[in-house]
Amino acid sequence: MLVEQNQEIKETQLHEELKGMVTIDNNHNHLNNVPKTNDAYPSEKETELELTKQLLEKEAKIAQSDKAIKNNQKQLKHIENSKTWQYNKPFQKLSGYKKEQNEYIRHLEEKLNETEQVLHETKEENKRLILDSRKPDANKMEQSVNEAKNNGTLLAYLGDLIAQKNQHDANYNRALRHAARLFMNEKQDYRNLVYASVMAGLKMEDIPEFMVRAGLTNDISLRPTVSFRSSLNRRMRQLQLTGLLPEWLLDDKRTAYKFADELRLRRPWTSTEIFSMTNLPEKSGIVIKPADGAGSRGVYLVQDNNDIVDMKRSKKLDNWDDLKANMRQNLETGWVEKDEWTIEELILENDRTPASDIKFYCFYGKVGLILEIVRYPELTYCWWTATGERVRTGKYDEDLFKGQGVTQQEIDSAADISMKIPAPFIRIDFLRSADELVFGEFTPKPGNYDDFNEPTDKWLGDCFAEAEARLTQDLINGRQFVAYNRLTSWK
Repeated sequence: MLVEQNQEIKETQLHEELKGMVTIDNNHNHLNNVPKTNDAYPSEKETELELTKQLLEKEAKIAQSDKAIKNNQKQLKHIENSKTWQYNKPFQKLSGYKKEQNEYIRHLEEKLNETEQVLHETKEENKRLILDSRKPDANKMEQSVNEAKNNGTLLAYLGDLIAQKNQHDANYNRALRHAARLFMNEKQDYRNLVYASVMAGLKMEDIPEFMVRAGLTNDISLRPTVSFRSSLNRRMRQLQLTGLLPEWLLDDKRTAYKFADELRLRRPWTSTEIFSMTNLPEKSGIVIKPADGAGSRGVYLVQDNNDIVDMKRSKKLDNWDDLKANMRQNLETGWVEKDEWTIEELILENDRTPASDIKFYCFYGKVGLILEIVRYPELTYCWWTATGERVRTGKYDEDLFKGQGVTQQEIDSAADISMKIPAPFIRIDFLRSADELVFGEFTPKPGNYDDFNEPTDKWLGDCFAEAEARLTQDLINGRQFVAYNRLTSWK
């Protein structure tokens, strides 16, 4: 029969494609000669994963064809055993009847193909509708939030919104976990490929134990289980529960400078006195900062009385009166909470150029990222890896520039400092002077750390997890943090 012949042809084609794929998979050693630094060529691992993916899809198609063939054979057998077929069997030998029968069969096959195409398109549309049926419109949702706030029903609306989101997430999580379970007993390569795909769509806390277990015994990366933002969020909860973490002792500027002195780091000289705007000394070569502040709000660089820079606004002020007016505006707008200010030494990069910032993201003995910031005459950023590569991280992407970078000695120095602090992560901030880096401050919680894009968040999450493991092992081995322990005694 033509239907059966067509199915046999399809099956043969699929098997031939499968055979060709296996041949490629078994003879791709030529890829070993491709330079790994050339992004135009896939790595051996990427090639292997792509072949495994194609192999999985082809075998599924073959299985589907086998099922269709068996179903067609069953239907044909049923027809041949029917009374109508048996009654007409003697007439089937007549050539005219045979010709009409073949034309009728071709007509039925054409209709069947058309019906199958429509059915396929309908199934695809249904799948799309199922996925999109709960797809939120962010702009409309924000408008609804605004309306709810204005009419006093925000809390009730938030309750409904959260319930809908939780249900939405639960539905997707259930479907993804079900997909993973379907391959629990399949070939290891197929199972690993499906598990890795499912993990990419789950939050770290939603990944089921059986997939994590497979990751410990098979070639499946558990990177989706880590996150820098989640690690810092958890660290903040630990701080909330315990009241103090080792790195947070260094968040206090006076304590940080005391620790820098213990380590014999160069730092700016500072005044121990707290000033108000009325008794602030009119001195040259100083930095004026809020006594209790973070970032560059309310920070002024005073080279002399006629050359003052407002760091937050990247704006030059011409005289002391302009400075006082800006300070007063900071207090009125809430940028600075109290009329309490400190002064310290002004560090210049060269001549009259304000020092750029160099911020090392340190993970107990290792540097993950380096942020270089130029604040004047305009605010620009540059991200570096510890291996000297410029990267995009999702933060400040619209204001990037090609910075100067740092030396290996400066990277090693920052890593060494972080080894003296019993914490998995801390950012160590410096100012670049004309001849060396000058210590600025320790930052246990960088601002807007949730702005990192997903690859960077996962990468830094790995750095955090490794640092925790190294720190734990050092503590077990009895490592003494001598300088830090003297600091806690002083505190």
